[in-house]
Amino acid sequence: MEPIIEIKNLTHIYSPNTPFEQRALDQVNLTIYRGEYLGIIGRTGSGKSTLIQHLNGLIRPTEGEVLFQGQDIWSSKELTHNIRFQVGLVFQYPEYQLFEETVYKDIAFGPRNMKLDEPEIDRRVRQAAAFAGLSEEILARSPFELSGGQKRRVAIAGVIAMEPKVLILDEPTAGLDPAGAASILANIDAYRQANQATIIIVSHSMEDVARLTDRLAVVSHGTLPYVGTPREVFSHGEALEAMGLAVPTMNRVFSRLRAMGAEVDPAVYTVEQAKASFLAALKKKEGK
Repeated sequence: MEPIIEIKNLTHIYSPNTPFEQRALDQVNLTIYRGEYLGIIGRTGSGKSTLIQHLNGLIRPTEGEVLFQGQDIWSSKELTHNIRFQVGLVFQYPEYQLFEETVYKDIAFGPRNMKLDEPEIDRRVRQAAAFAGLSEEILARSPFELSGGQKRRVAIAGVIAMEPKVLILDEPTAGLDPAGAASILANIDAYRQANQATIIIVSHSMEDVARLTDRLAVVSHGTLPYVGTPREVFSHGEALEAMGLAVPTMNRVFSRLRAMGAEVDPAVYTVEQAKASFLAALKKKEGK
């Protein structure tokens, strides 16, 4: 797979050389690939937000490098500026950042800053709205008249309209009901597949990241103790729980069954895998 972002020996220290000095990231190394779906998990204060803000140049490393397509994003002011269109970041509760008088103008804000012509801006706004699950009639309304879930979609559409190669979302389903959360996650995956984009999602929902992602990166005390497929990462269930992370329910159930002597796979983390594991165990028992 082709790397799109490479993080090399990344360290970030807040308030250095003061009594408030805090090492938020410590010698972090991570390669993120084109087109992959990467989940980032960690408890509050682990360094997740600091990590993702380095990926599009919102904050500068104390030490180390962040490379985008092989180039250090801080090598020139022009590149740092352009990276923010290539690597789109949707913050947690992004609806609080809406400010234009209509939904259309809010979504158009990023493309307009890219100095695109009006027909291209219009195409991007309407296409991004469709990816985010927004109807055409909503575009003329004030974003402040919308529900919380609709505002979330507008904020996501505003980043998608820049057509970033990497889309980073910090807790995109926070505060939404299950149906709304599932719908937004489906819209994000539709964008990924249509544009071969890389998706990076920060989430406290272990079920979501287990089901959706190709790989997971676990952040703990500014380091990455585990990076791998969900199966590889959730095989360290006890260690993750010791870090304050709630592993998927199925993972806890099957680890407990294993501890009780059942011949089941302890790395199960989805309902579909649980069903397959039970059927395999029954088949094995019947064959004896």
